[in-house]
Amino acid sequence: MALCGGVGAMALPSELIVHIFSFLSDRDKLRASAVCSRWRECLFYPALWTELKLRIGGGCNNGSGSSEETSKLEFLMRKFGSFVRELQLELAPVEGYLSPLNNDPSSPRMDQPPGADSDPQLSERWRDAMATYLDQVLCVFTSIRNNRNLQKLSLYGDTCILQQKGLLDSSNLHQIHQGDKKINEIQQLFMELLSNSRQLRWLSCSFMLGLVTPCSLACLSNPSAETLQHLSLLDHQLGPLISPSELDRLSNLHSLALDFSDLTSELCGLLASPRRTPLHRLSLLLNGAALEFKPLEGTATEDDWKALVRVSANLRVYIMTLEVDSSELLRVLKPSLPLERLHLDSYSTLVTDATLELISQQYNKTLTHFLLLRDDPDFPDLSVNRNEDPLVLLAWRCTQLAVLVIHGYTVWSHNLVAISRLRGSSLRVLTVSEESIDFDPDQSVYMEGDPVHNLVKEVSLGLGRVWHPCLDSTMMLSEPTQHFHRELHAFSMGISFDSGQPAQRQQR
Repeated sequence: MALCGGVGAMALPSELIVHIFSFLSDRDKLRASAVCSRWRECLFYPALWTELKLRIGGGCNNGSGSSEETSKLEFLMRKFGSFVRELQLELAPVEGYLSPLNNDPSSPRMDQPPGADSDPQLSERWRDAMATYLDQVLCVFTSIRNNRNLQKLSLYGDTCILQQKGLLDSSNLHQIHQGDKKINEIQQLFMELLSNSRQLRWLSCSFMLGLVTPCSLACLSNPSAETLQHLSLLDHQLGPLISPSELDRLSNLHSLALDFSDLTSELCGLLASPRRTPLHRLSLLLNGAALEFKPLEGTATEDDWKALVRVSANLRVYIMTLEVDSSELLRVLKPSLPLERLHLDSYSTLVTDATLELISQQYNKTLTHFLLLRDDPDFPDLSVNRNEDPLVLLAWRCTQLAVLVIHGYTVWSHNLVAISRLRGSSLRVLTVSEESIDFDPDQSVYMEGDPVHNLVKEVSLGLGRVWHPCLDSTMMLSEPTQHFHRELHAFSMGISFDSGQPAQRQQR
């Protein structure tokens, strides 16, 4: 406070104070705004807040932090919503898993629909979390609805535990005070924002409950349709969120993210039009639980991929699958698909050695990232033939492989050493959970010392750097939808997200 009296900071011109504050982080700016009125006036100068990145949580199990978090969001949106140019927002109505109040493992999980058989206290917490989410989304869009300077809007709803079986409709919204009305208002505000936008370059809406409808994109203004370079529309709805006519308007897209089942042959044909800007990045999410309602019939064929690659020669594809069995994977993984990143995630579904064989043969020139994760107490062995382990063959064939992450399958220690030697220092990330590693008793007879110590030493020598197995597998098991949202953002920007710490997977 002494700086603000007499000379010192008070003697500096506002322009210089603003320039000094431009080197502060957003958190430090907000802290500095509490020093004095002069600093507060300078710190809320629009030039300092062209970009805003926030993760707003709704509190823990008791919900005590929800009102505080909502108040913070209201303050920030009121101050900056009308002029911010880049807004990246993650909404987490409930931080962490809402476990039952008692410790009975047979109690209903929070990700189940709150009905007659549910714990009434759990249902109440579901209603509170849902109400918090709706209020926060309303707050955001009320503030940015008339922002014509907005260039980047990235929204993610960490709402996995709020999901119901089926679509979000009046059957569960009536449990929320004015739930139907708020959802309708949110959808109208979103369409109003799209209509008022003039220079939108990045639009990403991932798993925002009740926000995007099949009609939303039709409201996008013509100027923004010309400037838009990235589009990501992902939801748990059953119908496609983008129509061929709307995609046809967006002729300058460089990157696109969709549900795999929504990439129809017709959409792929439009993307392959020579009148369009070539597509560089395509991110696709395939959820096995939705295949009953959104089958793969009508999706892009081998000929469609060939046509698309002819026009977009630099196209690279990122695919994440959730609980998809090998028979469906074999239908999806077309030979001409320019696959760069593949993430196979499941709770119980097994990936077969034949699937890994196909992946390593078809994408040996393009695959750089491969994640194989399974959250199940059993650790199946993919090495039907100990002399031809599919993971070793993948590391040998895929010469561009830079990231390999494995959990939930048995990885033999000698195969892990082989992988490290095959790829060496070019394998920038090799993450294998300690639980997944097993040791061949026949080989242990001929080795002296602790087998774990020997493994760490041999793999470190192969990679040319210090290596250790991952001791905490929960750090590897990220919440799948959040991981996909963040990874597609990094992938579409042309950068890697390997160093990011994932959020903990919701219990199931």
